[in-house]
Amino acid sequence: MATIGPFETILVDKADGITTVTFNRPDKRNAMSPQLHQDMYDALTALEGDDETRVLIVTGAGKAFSAGQDLKSYFRDVGDDQAQITRNKRVSNDWRNRVLRMFPKPTIAMINGYCFGGAFPIVAACDFAIAADDAVFGLSEVNWGTLPGGMVSKVITMQMSYRDALYYAMTGETFDGRHAAEMRWINRSVPLEQLQDEVMTLARKLLTIDPVALQATKEAVKQVIEMSQEEAFYWLLAKENEIKWRHSLAGRGSEGIDKFLAKEYRPGLGAFKPDAE
Repeated sequence: MATIGPFETILVDKADGITTVTFNRPDKRNAMSPQLHQDMYDALTALEGDDETRVLIVTGAGKAFSAGQDLKSYFRDVGDDQAQITRNKRVSNDWRNRVLRMFPKPTIAMINGYCFGGAFPIVAACDFAIAADDAVFGLSEVNWGTLPGGMVSKVITMQMSYRDALYYAMTGETFDGRHAAEMRWINRSVPLEQLQDEVMTLARKLLTIDPVALQATKEAVKQVIEMSQEEAFYWLLAKENEIKWRHSLAGRGSEGIDKFLAKEYRPGLGAFKPDAE
């Protein structure tokens, strides 16, 4: 089993195809320091090509998912060091809004408590998000005279309704996991004691689905949303050809389609299992 880490601010646990990355600053409610940003960047870039990782779960240790940016270490401790300030911003943005968003395997945010500000892009970047009923979400930036920056305003307008995004960004009010599910910011919420089981059930389901098809579907949904009809048509056509090519390299061909046409397999009733497995 390939070893990833150890890291100073996160934990990485791999078991049976499922990798869990845990923010490990519980005394700071898992607020994101420059070191945590660097650790996450290094961990995710290592896990991208890790064959033992087929599903990725992101969560927080203790009573918080993440309280957002660590304001002291991220903004104040660097002083006037412009090179470090630039690096912090680049790494912070890159792992949340590019590496995690387009991670080549399915990703699940397991939100176990406080989730504020800079943690919103993490939730948005993950393919799925499941929270505890009593998790606490908030965009508190307006309360100290600033705005939800660092792509926070962008992701909430992409994944929340216009009215909800404006309301919570402009009032600074918090909302719980139940309401987050009601307004579709997350997939669903469950009692805290059921959270891990609920997430693991989804993760194990994803393990049964063709990983090439999963990656292509994820990329398709995330990329075509801002394309024109014509651009999306040709992009998706190319993506379909890419799936065929990747399957042919693995000796899989169009086995699933062939069996469907021969009435040996019904895709609406479960994931296709190749004869080779």
